[in-house]
Amino acid sequence: MTTNVSITWDAAGARRAERQFLAGPAGTGVPLAEVAGAMLGVHAQVLSAAELSLGMRTDGVTRADVRSALWGDRSLVKTYGPRGTVHLLPAGELPLFAAALTAVPAGPSPFPPDVRLTEEQAAQVVTAIGEALDGRFLTLDELSEEVVARTGPWAGARVMPAFQDLWPRWRQVMHRAGWAGTLCFGPDRGRKATYTRPATGNRKVGDGDGDALSVFVRRYLRAYGPATPAHFARWLAAPPGWATALFGELAAAGRIEEVRFEGTPAWVVAGDTDFPDGPARGVRLLPYFDAYVIAGQPRERLFPGAAYRRALAGGQAGNYPVLLVDGVVAGVWHQRRRGRRTTVTVEPLAPLTARQERELGEQVERVGEVLEATAELVVGEVTVGPHA
Repeated sequence: MTTNVSITWDAAGARRAERQFLAGPAGTGVPLAEVAGAMLGVHAQVLSAAELSLGMRTDGVTRADVRSALWGDRSLVKTYGPRGTVHLLPAGELPLFAAALTAVPAGPSPFPPDVRLTEEQAAQVVTAIGEALDGRFLTLDELSEEVVARTGPWAGARVMPAFQDLWPRWRQVMHRAGWAGTLCFGPDRGRKATYTRPATGNRKVGDGDGDALSVFVRRYLRAYGPATPAHFARWLAAPPGWATALFGELAAAGRIEEVRFEGTPAWVVAGDTDFPDGPARGVRLLPYFDAYVIAGQPRERLFPGAAYRRALAGGQAGNYPVLLVDGVVAGVWHQRRRGRRTTVTVEPLAPLTARQERELGEQVERVGEVLEATAELVVGEVTVGPHA
């Protein structure tokens, strides 16, 4: 296929920022679930980072509002999302995520044969988790007892290496229970997490416009395109060959179309070829594993020059909170909280203009508002390591 549409990095970055609520925050009254949906999930291994990801994209929202959406009106669900990592997802879109994520081929198991679960055993565990959590909130230990009781002692054998410990065998497919819609997180019970079964959403899986994978790819391209199958596979931790074949099928069906992105072939949703004329503008602070930096490709353009060395850990994005200047990573930052105050240390990789310094001050103030603390800005070296 020959295309006459050519898209620059600046134009792509500007559109991504607009669609990620980074060019301007979502206004008062925009549901947090809508913002999370636009991001295709909010990384939430560390809940405070997820609270910042949402809060920095919305007017007036604090961490209390995020927790209310999770545990109050339940418009957000904390569960396993892309890459098998914990995310905040829109509750109404759980059927879409479940159908799409369970359709992704599983890669080879990292465990030795005597540790792995067979596919039959994995299916038994996922079913047992759903039965155990139906209408209940269980801690991990309580859930483990229920799973073993419903399956067999093989599920509870402590053979799974994890964090210098051995976990019960069944836990290696815990993320698959999240994908299947049979498990999500509940409110903490003291210092312990709890798990429950999410309520069934009312949204149609394909939204009347194709199957789940078709919808999911197009949602990804609207948020993060132009992108290649390799970019999509990396974001989803999926087999590259499978992603290439999937993109080929969608192109043949007229669902997506090829463009030239900085001179190389890439893909957008069919007809979705309008892009801003100029680059993204402004200063933004993004927390650990923010969706914009995890999904943004090509990575060397998002992390130009010194940022590639300073703000990535072994080539992996997300291990450092980042300073964005005009849509690209231009520094790192870290916040240290003491009671009702937090010190935000920002390390720019190049001098900031007076306007950018002023915007940085506003961003630091906003960090404090989201975290319900008084924030103080310190410009200087960030001395902690990645994911500190």
